[in-house]
Amino acid sequence: MRYTLKDYQAEAVRDVLRNLERARDSYHRYGALSQFSLTATTGAGKTVMAAAVIEALFFGNDEFDVAPDPGAVVLWFSDDPALNEQSRARIQAAASELDSRLRVVPTTFSDPSFRPGNVYFLNTQKLSKNSRLVKGAPGSTLGTTLPGLEPRPDEVQSSIYDTITNTLANEDLTLYLVLDEAHRGMGTRASDRSTIVQRLINGNGTVPPMPTVFGISATVERFEMAMKDARGRDALPSVQVDSSLVQASGLLKDDITLSIPAEDGAFETVLLTKAVEKVKASSAAWHEYALEQGDTEIVHPLLVVQVGDKPSQETLARTLDTIYAAWPALGQDAVANVFGEYRGTTHPDITIGQQVVPYIKPQRVQDASHVRVLLAKSAISTGWDCPRAEVLVSFRPAKDRTHITQLLGRMIRTPLARRIPGNELLNSVDCLLPLFDRKTATGVAELLMKGATSKDADQGEDAGGGLGRRVLFDPIPLHPNPEIEPTVWERLASVPSVTIPKKNVKPIRRLTALAAAMSKDQLVENAVDKASQHLHAALDGRAVQYKEKVAKAREDVITMEGEEVRGRIGGGLSYTSFSVSADPRAIEDYYRSASRVLSPALCSSYVDHLVGPEGDEDDLVEAHITVASLGRVPEIGQAVEEEADALARQWLSQTRVARKGIADERQAEYDALEAMSTTPEPINLTAPKTAQSDTKVRHPDGTEEELPTRTMHLMAAADGTVPINLNEWERKVLDSEAGQPGFKGWYRNPDRAAKESLAVAYKDEVGAWKALRPDFIFFGTAHDGQVVVDLVDPHGHHLSDALPKLRGLADFAERFARDFRRIESVAETGGSLRVLDITKPHVRQSIREARSAKALYESDLAGDY
Repeated sequence: MRYTLKDYQAEAVRDVLRNLERARDSYHRYGALSQFSLTATTGAGKTVMAAAVIEALFFGNDEFDVAPDPGAVVLWFSDDPALNEQSRARIQAAASELDSRLRVVPTTFSDPSFRPGNVYFLNTQKLSKNSRLVKGAPGSTLGTTLPGLEPRPDEVQSSIYDTITNTLANEDLTLYLVLDEAHRGMGTRASDRSTIVQRLINGNGTVPPMPTVFGISATVERFEMAMKDARGRDALPSVQVDSSLVQASGLLKDDITLSIPAEDGAFETVLLTKAVEKVKASSAAWHEYALEQGDTEIVHPLLVVQVGDKPSQETLARTLDTIYAAWPALGQDAVANVFGEYRGTTHPDITIGQQVVPYIKPQRVQDASHVRVLLAKSAISTGWDCPRAEVLVSFRPAKDRTHITQLLGRMIRTPLARRIPGNELLNSVDCLLPLFDRKTATGVAELLMKGATSKDADQGEDAGGGLGRRVLFDPIPLHPNPEIEPTVWERLASVPSVTIPKKNVKPIRRLTALAAAMSKDQLVENAVDKASQHLHAALDGRAVQYKEKVAKAREDVITMEGEEVRGRIGGGLSYTSFSVSADPRAIEDYYRSASRVLSPALCSSYVDHLVGPEGDEDDLVEAHITVASLGRVPEIGQAVEEEADALARQWLSQTRVARKGIADERQAEYDALEAMSTTPEPINLTAPKTAQSDTKVRHPDGTEEELPTRTMHLMAAADGTVPINLNEWERKVLDSEAGQPGFKGWYRNPDRAAKESLAVAYKDEVGAWKALRPDFIFFGTAHDGQVVVDLVDPHGHHLSDALPKLRGLADFAERFARDFRRIESVAETGGSLRVLDITKPHVRQSIREARSAKALYESDLAGDY
């Protein structure tokens, strides 16, 4: 893969491969048919995940512990040829091994069988009744034969269905159907589409059914709808990607800001002018960021102007005039259109007044950085996305909210595929809605906040994202508060946070990647060699420690044990044991198994270590046998992983200060490596630089209420205040802390996975690691004049996660007690606020032994707040 998969992507790929292996085994053993889906929200990278699956299917993958399937053939099916081409291009960009194996099926296709190790792209239109691909196909058993599908009398191969039949008849091949249901509604009537898809899935006449159907979909329900008429199939577990993990990954923008008129009237030109000002401000911010980071490649934000289906020349002319009045420096070639109309077989350029606005293919917009304004109508294109599109102004009325959420869903990817640390403005997208009122805009906001439900997605209203996203109405910018002393900011930078451990972490691979990164950034001299030497020494030592088990494993590697069975008529059976020497192929198979335990890189370097510069061919074979033997001793693999984990933690700790001086792009790589932890590991917070906040709270009926404000927050508006959206007892905690002697400031800890957010790791009821993000960080003065930090978390004791979170906070306090003056958890019980001081050892011990969070707050361990 050319891309490094995000954690949630790798987990989904692993689950999909597990399903495919199960489906393949069931089909070849019992002839069983299977189906399942990969479901994820817009922006999750479903095509990238599919590319990783296909690459592992064809070539195997040590990380996922998957052997190659030499007979694998993938048939990728979707509704639209343009979407297929886009999917093919994305897979090619993601998977280096698949470059020459991605084949679009032309209408002239006549191969007798699909070839193994290839992906064939097919769309609904090519299977319609008038297509050359299906002329002469076997007759339908679903009713009368459709015109154009009558079998030819000579029965020679004549259609794509013959190719499918021949492929399925070959027992050495396994055909997987990928049904791309994530993007619907292009080019085919629903009734025709259903007939075509069902014929493909269920078989037709002499054409057998597809053994395995792997659906890619926005929701499980959408895939099940597509498969509702599929017959006699085993439904394997759906692979569902948690939308909150997608949001936390940094692939999607965190904030969506909505601007609407505050009163009745015609405000189209006013809000369009505001949209131009926003994209100009975004351009300046990205330029400044590029200079700060030393980047030569600058993000050029795009303004998308969405008009009605039949805009008048007057409307279009007024739109362009307004844009150029607000942006005089905009070039004539900087405006393009993606209107869907055809003139003959091509999309025409359009003339608006004296200006020709050229048509541009949607998939070219992202790379055509000279285009700064894009005129669009509905959702532009199924599957289209443009990470540099940061401002949308829509002249669609409220009844067309589907078109708006659809288009916004295509604009939410972060331009650099990562979150910009400390800068909420560069992690946001703006949407201006001149024809909406408060109530209708609130409906859009609710949809954007919660992500798509099954009904929403089926209606095309999947705007991507999930927990952690904010939708803001005309927010105000927040900047570092000048009232906050520099010593407070310095103290914030030293406040500890922790990583949240991941599943299926490979410590040896982590250390290998970390060594390469630190060598590149010159953070650890000769890091690659040092890591190799450290792990080689660990293998040498464990080989001696477990020499008896290694010797037994060696015998298993170099010999094959078996039994010979003889029988005589009337004389019964006799059994004779035998052993033969393993051939080189068997030894290499054991070696590959060891590489899945110890990693291919370590196995290769350890072979070089054993052979030495003067070694010959016999030494090389002996080294492979040794590595294969070591890999068969579980204690050795576990011990080497522990050594790798310890060295990685040591290096990350030693270089924590030095890494703050490198570019964000490089820091993002270390963030990912830090996140590959088996236990919570310490990291530091990043100070926020630019933020934004709502000034009003909006209720479901569209009414508004001004938010109260407070002073001395680290990030503040121009008047030194910050709006707060807190419940009653959270406000009581804030006001109480602000009134304490020596109070120097406070920080509302962001409730999302960002480097500016302090995280506490805890295990939930089923033992999975989760993140608690305490509400408040307060700063005060100690008796010696030093700035001290208080961590205070108001949390309801009635919530199911209350006790697990308290235990996580207790472990955090045990580890970092010296970094805080107080670590307290506050809850309301019996009408009053009660507080647990978790810096006290006996309180932490009681929390670990407790059965009820409520009982803790009601006990003598807690005091009145």
